Amino acid sequence: MIDNKENDKRILLHCCCAPCSTTCVERLIEEGYQVILWFSNDNIYPQDENNKRFGELIKLAQFHNLEVLRNNYNHEAWLDRVKGYEDEKEGGERCSVCFDYNLSMTQEKAKELSIKYFTTTLTVSRYKNSLKIFEIGNKYTGFVEKNFKKKDGYAKSIQLSKELGLYRQKYCGCEFSLRDALKYEKEKAEKLKNNNL
Repeated sequence: MIDNKENDKRILLHCCCAPCSTTCVERLIEEGYQVILWFSNDNIYPQDENNKRFGELIKLAQFHNLEVLRNNYNHEAWLDRVKGYEDEKEGGERCSVCFDYNLSMTQEKAKELSIKYFTTTLTVSRYKNSLKIFEIGNKYTGFVEKNFKKKDGYAKSIQLSKELGLYRQKYCGCEFSLRDALKYEKEKAEKLKNNNL
């Protein structure tokens, strides 16, 4: 449980996208936190997609009357960090490096704002390993373990996204996850076509 001191109620929430943030925001508010949204996703490609996802997060922030902050988009810095992992499958080592990148940026912002706690929406996705995210996050002072998948978090995020009319993307964010998503869709379409022959 958190302290009753006003400063100790604040938590910086790294938001990968608005749909994933829905459940996380609700739960943190229920737990008594004063949530500040942090959109820091240099991994998201292209920049138009990054802008679109930020716009959707603004909608969620307005719905809950929350403050939302954004970093200066620097995809080149992220590419430099994941160099050598481009051919990794989605969910592999590249993703771990990406988690570390985003969580380190979140800790830096929390320190800058003198916010004691931070966490991430990444654990709500059924496609991401919460234990791996905790392992990485716990390297950083102030990280709070929150497994937002629990209590049907992922299913609830889909429901809330529909209710709020939020855009739900079809790939995690980077050009490599987009590549894998397009490949999967192509294989699925070909399989369906072959089954109908």
